[in-house]
Amino acid sequence: MLFTDLNLSAPILKAVAEEGYTTPTPVQAQAIPPILEGRDMLAGAQTGTGKTAGFTLPMLEILSRAHNAKGPRRVRVLILTPTRELAAQVGDSVKTYGKYLPFKSAVIFGGVGIQPQITTLRNGVDILVATPGRLLDHVSQGTVDLRHVEMFVLDEADRMLDMGFIKDIRRVIAILPAKKQNLLFSATYSDEIKKLCESILRNPAVVEVARRNTSSDLVKQSVILVDCKRKSALLGKLIADNKWEQVLVFTRTKHQANKLSEYLQKIGITSAAIHGNKSQSARTKALADFKSGAVKILVATDIAARGLDIDQLPHVVNLELPNIAEDYVHRIGRTGRAGNAGEAVSLVCVDEYDYLKGIEKLINRKLDRNIIEGFEPDPSIKAEPILQGRGGGGGRGNAPRSKPQGQKREGGSREPQKRENRTHHGDSRRSR
Repeated sequence: MLFTDLNLSAPILKAVAEEGYTTPTPVQAQAIPPILEGRDMLAGAQTGTGKTAGFTLPMLEILSRAHNAKGPRRVRVLILTPTRELAAQVGDSVKTYGKYLPFKSAVIFGGVGIQPQITTLRNGVDILVATPGRLLDHVSQGTVDLRHVEMFVLDEADRMLDMGFIKDIRRVIAILPAKKQNLLFSATYSDEIKKLCESILRNPAVVEVARRNTSSDLVKQSVILVDCKRKSALLGKLIADNKWEQVLVFTRTKHQANKLSEYLQKIGITSAAIHGNKSQSARTKALADFKSGAVKILVATDIAARGLDIDQLPHVVNLELPNIAEDYVHRIGRTGRAGNAGEAVSLVCVDEYDYLKGIEKLINRKLDRNIIEGFEPDPSIKAEPILQGRGGGGGRGNAPRSKPQGQKREGGSREPQKRENRTHHGDSRRSR
């Protein structure tokens, strides 16, 4: 199948061709036809499968078929994403594939001034990409009109719920017109996702291009057993010995991300950290430097890394395992994208063995365990509980446990603060 077989108009096909694409990915081939038919959709797809274009292309086609050049610009499509980075990525996709169409789009999220967004919205927008908190800020101020939304896209719904956005999502849905087309995309399914689907989707088409809650077959996965306090040194050795040039490293907390990045810099490995306490400009610069090769190692917490679009990323390292097994799937999904092979290495200490068992149960496979000479685990060390709120942020080798401190609210949201990584000393500010 080719894109030319999908009943897309010439302006869209021209934009797709200019990006060098001729053949749709499986999720695009399966999702585009039923969306064009006007059906609601539940799509399960791992990151890197092309799902963003899977809803962007038919959305633009539907808008173009019913375009009224003389009518006022109104928000006809609302795309809700969990993080700033993903919102920006989706916004770029809309502009890229809609550049030969007469539509205006806007991206709104917290962490930046609200006044320029108000000006943009007042000038008229056809397609709005937003994070939940900032969108509700605009709703409360009367600066956005959602009464004319014809299509609602909930992207990465599983991460939305995991970040504690369920109340915000339901508030947004209550504002939207009852009659509209609803598209829900999620990499994993849970009971909460099922309940959400039942409440908003009507006789949806179901698309699933990867087995439920499975990790990509293109990613080589392995485990290295090591004592907690020696993980950073071992990572430095792996980078040097293997001559790794581009590695995304995951930690459970923002403190550990900073600590690791500083350590790598000290031993001569260029590194940057991104997490919820970093400003949007700092996060954008760190990602740009990583993509350009100016920085070899990008250290990230789960929420900060959600939605990162990095082409052909060869290596992902879990310095610390996530306590929620599904997060492991999201993490390693950063590599092995778009048909490219990748490698995911997890450094696991005795405290994390239960987390490892949970991950292996979820992905239905036992991961290879290795020991590096000179970094053999000390058998006399006994497992200790990882200190955590809901999410496992403390434990040996990390920072001393401290009480969570409130952050300045982004955009004046009325909702309570949510803690990144669901941990006592993780990021306490929601990404919007």
